[in-house]
Amino acid sequence: MKPKSPALRLATLVTVVALAVPVLAQAQNIAIVNGKAVPKSRVDSLLQQAARSGQQLPPGAEQQARDQVVLREIFAQEAQKRGLGATDSYRAQMELARQSILIRELFEDFRKKNAPKDADAKAEYDKFKAQASGTEYRASHILVEKEEEAKALIAQIKAGAKFEDLAKKNSKDPGSAERGGDLDFAKPDAYVPEFGKAMAALKKGEMTDAPVKSSFGFHIIRVDDTRDAEFPAFDEVKEQIMQRLEQTRLQEFQDKLRKSARTDYKFSQ
Repeated sequence: MKPKSPALRLATLVTVVALAVPVLAQAQNIAIVNGKAVPKSRVDSLLQQAARSGQQLPPGAEQQARDQVVLREIFAQEAQKRGLGATDSYRAQMELARQSILIRELFEDFRKKNAPKDADAKAEYDKFKAQASGTEYRASHILVEKEEEAKALIAQIKAGAKFEDLAKKNSKDPGSAERGGDLDFAKPDAYVPEFGKAMAALKKGEMTDAPVKSSFGFHIIRVDDTRDAEFPAFDEVKEQIMQRLEQTRLQEFQDKLRKSARTDYKFSQ
């Protein structure tokens, strides 16, 4: 067989490409509505928005998105036909939408470029752990309004009355009274200073000899147990720390932009 000439081969290639272009263009569109093409990219964008918002895409989500995109085109064309695209209300809403999209893209771009690393999370974890170290006390208490009442209860306990029974009957702290005064484990700084200081001065099994006054009233405090402060393993809290770092960095970025902007507007905060 006689080989084709270069000119003939070129003509054949042009013909094939010309035939393929409409097919490729059609593949990029999902429908034609009143002569106007509806691109598949709109479907992709709709699905991406749903994914960004954390929605779990159900089976058949792509088909539902296609239906929605085509319906939107039908409705939008009708709105344009009625001249609604030229109204002041439409322009104002479009400006707000434009800003919202731009702002979302700005923050998303910042997140991608400033995502915290494992080392950042570990450093934050170590800082929290150092702050949380120390001794935790399992204390019980009885809270009353008057000092004389507290002294009378201390005398009863020393005489053999059961601390838990008196707490259930007399304590004004509804959260712990029904548990016999039990406050579970906590560090001294979890309480008001007067309470925390008095509790930390007690050894396991000891009770305050005198009522401890605070803004809540008068306390009788007993330490039932002590232990080294517990802290979760890094892997258990890594994800929460990463999220917190990301939110903190984004907030700092927003604050920086606000402070550096030249404006005569006075923010409320």
